[in-house]
Amino acid sequence: MSHEEPQMTAPAGAQPTTTPTTPDALGEKVFESILGTLDIFALYVGDRLGYYKHLAEHGPLTPHELAGRAGSVERYTREWLEMQAVSGYLQVSDDEPRRFSIPEGHAEALTDHLSLGYVAPLARMISAAGMKLQDIVQVHRDGSGVAWDAFGHDMRESQGDMNKPFFLNLLAKEWFGSIDDIDERLSAGAHVADIGCGLGWSAIGLAQGYDGVTVDGYDLDVPSIETASRHAAEQGVAERVKFHAADAGDEAVSGEYDLVTAFECIHDLPDPISTLRTMKRLAGDEGIVVVMDEKVSESFSPDADEVEHLMYGFSNFICLPDGMSHGHSAGTGTVMRPDTLRGYARQAGFDDIEILPIETDFWRFYRLL
Repeated sequence: MSHEEPQMTAPAGAQPTTTPTTPDALGEKVFESILGTLDIFALYVGDRLGYYKHLAEHGPLTPHELAGRAGSVERYTREWLEMQAVSGYLQVSDDEPRRFSIPEGHAEALTDHLSLGYVAPLARMISAAGMKLQDIVQVHRDGSGVAWDAFGHDMRESQGDMNKPFFLNLLAKEWFGSIDDIDERLSAGAHVADIGCGLGWSAIGLAQGYDGVTVDGYDLDVPSIETASRHAAEQGVAERVKFHAADAGDEAVSGEYDLVTAFECIHDLPDPISTLRTMKRLAGDEGIVVVMDEKVSESFSPDADEVEHLMYGFSNFICLPDGMSHGHSAGTGTVMRPDTLRGYARQAGFDDIEILPIETDFWRFYRLL
């Protein structure tokens, strides 16, 4: 898939957030937020029941026809369809019986798992976080956390599905392909350790992008490792990509690697320094260590843009509670600024970090030196 295809991007200009100062202004802001939240709930229902998929493949459809294809109850289906038309997600005919359709661009964003514009998993992620709001209130009081596996299948799956199109389409030739020494090493058939591999798409993307590459993926979450192994088999790279259930901070994780990576996970770890120390050991004297994490500002500002606003949301309701669910946690959270990573890296034995010239809306790539 070409990198020129539509993709999920930050809002144009990533405008700074503004603070309303009157009751009416705040009320308007809250009202808009409520509408957005309800749209996310509706998106979740449409995604999980296959409504969008059926509309994309067979639409336009009446409520009766969609309910028949989805195995749902027509009365609920009609209410959902009408809400989706009101909110602009779907289109509807003027004649009776009314038929509902999904615009082509919306169908790509809501049903195409390989599209860079695929956003449906975000509804699963936000819904899974919402199910734990009472727990979040409690951890504010007692200082504990909410473990990753407590968020359930929706959270685990959504994380992988959001990253999948980027890792399969861009990671190898587009992102790493733009960094000469990394590209040369991978082209020569590098042995790669992927720390915090999750559902395996980063490891699979590297193996598909570079024919001679072999990858060992490590993650503490056993269900993720099991799913990653299945994904590797389905993608035809199981002989070159292996996954291991292991704590990357454990000295038992061993081997010699040409490239050691950690994609969007260091900020989640209770002990990032131990993991970075392991990465340094696995890379030895000649290996390259790369961390991809969130593209947040250098320092806090109340005038931060919408991307940072989003990252604070992930941090408050997902990543920080996950990290704090372990004893003696560093409590990093999603908003891990470059200087925070630099401090962790130096404590792990690195000299410094370098920001690589890979431009994305949401992530920043670091080489640890």
